[in-house]
Amino acid sequence: MTKTTGRALRATILVGESDVWHHKSLYTEIVHRAHRAGLAGASVFRFGASSLIHTTRLLSLSDDLPVAIVIVDDEAPLRAFLPQLDELLTEGLVILDDCEIIRYTGHDKEPKK
Repeated sequence: MTKTTGRALRATILVGESDVWHHKSLYTEIVHRAHRAGLAGASVFRFGASSLIHTTRLLSLSDDLPVAIVIVDDEAPLRAFLPQLDELLTEGLVILDDCEIIRYTGHDKEPKK
């Protein structure tokens, strides 16, 4: 198994699940643009209503649940991608933070039993 480590920048983009860009979901457009920009990859996470939320409006909370798009890459290409978010977002939140990555590739040993 090869293990590599390094520093990277993580962008977490928070938008609403029902947000759209030219008749398609905004989070899908962000992922496609990240791919076209050659970024390492983007993951989308949907958040559901928690049983810890106590409200009479629980059903209305599910109308537009938050979606997080997480992109991790070297700082320069990720920062070069940010102007595309300026074009796409009218509402939302972008969080940038430094992170350490540990990447595992390949398998040198047989799996443990």
